Amino acid sequence: MDAITLTRPDDWHLHLRDDEALSAVVGHTATQMGRAIIMPNLKPPVTTTAQALAYRQRILAALPEGSAFEPLMTLYLTDTTPPEEIERAAESGVVKAVKLYPAGATTNSASGVTDIAHCDDTIAMLAKVGMPLLVHGEVTDHEIDIFDREAVFIEQVMKPLLARHPNLKVVFEHITTQQAAEFVAAAPDNIAATITAHHLLFNRNKMLASGIRPHYYCLPILKREQHRQALLKAATSGSAKFFLGTDSAPHAQGDKESSCGCAGAYTAPAAIELYAAAFEEMDALDKLEAFASLNGPRFYGLPTNADSVTLERRSWSLPAHYPYTAGQHIIPLMAGESLAWKLKA
Repeated sequence: MDAITLTRPDDWHLHLRDDEALSAVVGHTATQMGRAIIMPNLKPPVTTTAQALAYRQRILAALPEGSAFEPLMTLYLTDTTPPEEIERAAESGVVKAVKLYPAGATTNSASGVTDIAHCDDTIAMLAKVGMPLLVHGEVTDHEIDIFDREAVFIEQVMKPLLARHPNLKVVFEHITTQQAAEFVAAAPDNIAATITAHHLLFNRNKMLASGIRPHYYCLPILKREQHRQALLKAATSGSAKFFLGTDSAPHAQGDKESSCGCAGAYTAPAAIELYAAAFEEMDALDKLEAFASLNGPRFYGLPTNADSVTLERRSWSLPAHYPYTAGQHIIPLMAGESLAWKLKA
């Protein structure tokens, strides 16, 4: 196979930042994706519909001329988000989901939820209006090993949450473990999951063996090979419960390569090519379109994109860096390394 044509994919988990950083990165996603669910963890976070609408306008203004890319907005759930805000979000037509960050779980999560019980009335409203809750599924208890925090979250938070709200639509985001893949596969149809390209391609050796590689450090963290294999199996299974979410997260080079480096992998410039590499590893390129282009819209109740993209089998190398903010650079995942597939211009 020398070429693959797919319905244009969407990214159901994307970080775009704001201001100068937004302008530096949005074009990478807009070249590949028709739409993306935009994460709300700015400083300060996007907690109201009015803020989400304003952020959307900044994204649209930063797009390359002629781009048809559509940002799909989200709200940042806090302990005090009122149910009325969910109603306003649903009525807006542009806010498509609400994001749950356990406080302290990842980048810019300090304003996140300290106890999910505080949000029960608001989550009940989400279930009522049919708006998905997007879950960063890790506990933040420092007594729990970082490699176990996703599996513990399923037992301590996710299962009790769904017992209280069985009709709630949930996207278990960027799953990284065999436990999460099996949980989602066995759950009712209102539960789905996104999987990143980097969690499909790499285990924790890529980050830690023969020296620490900070650009592979992300949260949830890369896991053992058995978990990577479980994710590959889930993504290529043909199940509509699993779909593309890059969790592409831009950070300046100095913020990654520091004594306390930021979590996040920047994959937007070659997102679909990276996923193609993972699917080819499983001899499952015929399953890529459903995962990348069809399953996400189906879960969100949206039409699929009307146009298509073509990947060509052509060896190329990712640049060593891209321009970012104020003279800084951003290092993409697999910088300088060769990929076998290239998006046709």
